[in-house]
Amino acid sequence: MNYIGIDVSSKELRVVVSVNGKHRKAQLFENVPEDHNRLIALIQKLHGESIVCMEATGIYHFDLAVALSRAEQIKVMIINPKAAHNFSKALLQRSKTDNIDADVLTSYAERMPFVEWQRPSEEALALRALARRIAATNKIKAQVKNQLSALLATQETPEVILAHTQSLIDTLEAQIASFRSSALKTLNGNQTLQEIYTLITSIKGIAEASAIQLLGELLTMPDDLTVKQWVAYAGLDPRHFESGSSVAKRAKISKAGNRYIRQALYMPALVASRYEPHVAAYYKHLQEKRGLQKIQAICAVMQKILHAIYGMLHNKQPFDGSMFFNMEAA
Repeated sequence: MNYIGIDVSSKELRVVVSVNGKHRKAQLFENVPEDHNRLIALIQKLHGESIVCMEATGIYHFDLAVALSRAEQIKVMIINPKAAHNFSKALLQRSKTDNIDADVLTSYAERMPFVEWQRPSEEALALRALARRIAATNKIKAQVKNQLSALLATQETPEVILAHTQSLIDTLEAQIASFRSSALKTLNGNQTLQEIYTLITSIKGIAEASAIQLLGELLTMPDDLTVKQWVAYAGLDPRHFESGSSVAKRAKISKAGNRYIRQALYMPALVASRYEPHVAAYYKHLQEKRGLQKIQAICAVMQKILHAIYGMLHNKQPFDGSMFFNMEAA
């Protein structure tokens, strides 16, 4: 059995391979699909099966973990960063570099019980790909629509430019509709996913489009995460800034997480803050009682909606506004 430790960052992978108990020098790969394939080819050249150990690093390890789990003769384990930190302390490791972290993960794989990482279902992975493509296409459509508005602002724009620009918008809208139809087909083709979709759309403000975007991300997350980890994964956890006794800024969301979840929650939070009584009361409470600005209050509503979704999916119960915010106690 071979053991490989991989320290994952947003752009790089530091890889340490252990063969017959001997750790080789760390190798550097880019965290891109081409280098994922190159790394898989390198591992498969080793004699026998291999266990790859990585930390759960937000969103950056996911694509690599999926690629590795699909490859022959490679088993993947994803460990909590705290477990890796404590293991490093047990080894009396005083220094910390990316290469050392990869070496520690290799030792962890060698010495600790193997717990195989469970790859999300093919339906969940397909839904994630479709949701992200919808988000990317929507962004392009918004840019082209802005260009069309600028072109219409002057009478000097030839009709052929206006026609082709409008045609491009129509093409993008057709692509989005096709992607969305495929996503709904994926959801409706699986009873469990269909039930989850029904639960999540019971929140006023979450309709077809935002439900697809949210489920595309949430369904690929590990089942054993806590709600606090959900919030951190989405980058909606507060980031505090203090220095000495004189500098203490108001906490802001960290944004150090999955931007797709934040984007998918923004419009539902706006709609619910207007039309769902309990959410609207909470939004008003945040501004009047806690002194938050509008955008800060919306971010707080986004976080609380994510809390609500977590509870709904784990308890298999539709949205209950009274559980979201007790208006009588406010």
